[in-house]
Amino acid sequence: METQQTTRSVISMCPEDSSAEKHQTLRESLPQEEMPREKLRRFGRDSLTNEELIAIFLRTGVRGCNVMELAHSMLERVDFSLGKLVDMEVSEICQLVKGIGLAKACTLAAVFELGKRAARASLKRPELSRPDLVYEYMIEILRSEKQEHVFALNLNHRNELIKTTDVGIGTSTRVVIHPRDVFRDAINYGASRIVLVHNHPSGSPEPSSYDEELTAGIAKAGEALRIPLVDHIIIGYGGEEVGSNYYSFRLKGKL
Repeated sequence: METQQTTRSVISMCPEDSSAEKHQTLRESLPQEEMPREKLRRFGRDSLTNEELIAIFLRTGVRGCNVMELAHSMLERVDFSLGKLVDMEVSEICQLVKGIGLAKACTLAAVFELGKRAARASLKRPELSRPDLVYEYMIEILRSEKQEHVFALNLNHRNELIKTTDVGIGTSTRVVIHPRDVFRDAINYGASRIVLVHNHPSGSPEPSSYDEELTAGIAKAGEALRIPLVDHIIIGYGGEEVGSNYYSFRLKGKL
């Protein structure tokens, strides 16, 4: 089978030492669904392939397909791109390979989201003093969104990020938010200023009339709270140059 061939190829590349022999013995002596977990326990997480890591969370295979074959099929369907896989919603994971039910899909989606959050938390506190820096920080968060999603970036007086606040999510063309939701974390975490960011799933970052009204309303609320809105950045997609993929109200002289 294809999965068994993949496993053998990994083993054959290992040096001919006692560790490789242990891996070979382990593969031969344990059921497929137990092998990745036992390998993790004995040799550590770095020893596992992507298929084996996914198999641990899948736990079991489905009729006619063991857990390693199932994990391999999932990766094969996304051209072995982990980036594509981790961006999938539960419904998309369910449709990826026949036999993946809601429980398995939910487990994988939760694990992928946890990994994203851990990666963001481990990053050095970014300095977001320019629109291009905000774009680079937010694009991976918003890239796969199919609806408009609004975030408030709460900054200190050095323009360093204190906290990213998920303000709200709307339709593919509009999202309705309230100033109290925008500024709640800014007040609680002692932010000196905020940057509002949202995406346009249509691809064009040009603001709508509602975006203009929203920006004016949030800016007025910020003045009253003495937590200024220093920029509102709309992120689009598809332009050849980074600067064409976002719209900055500050750069356009509107803030």
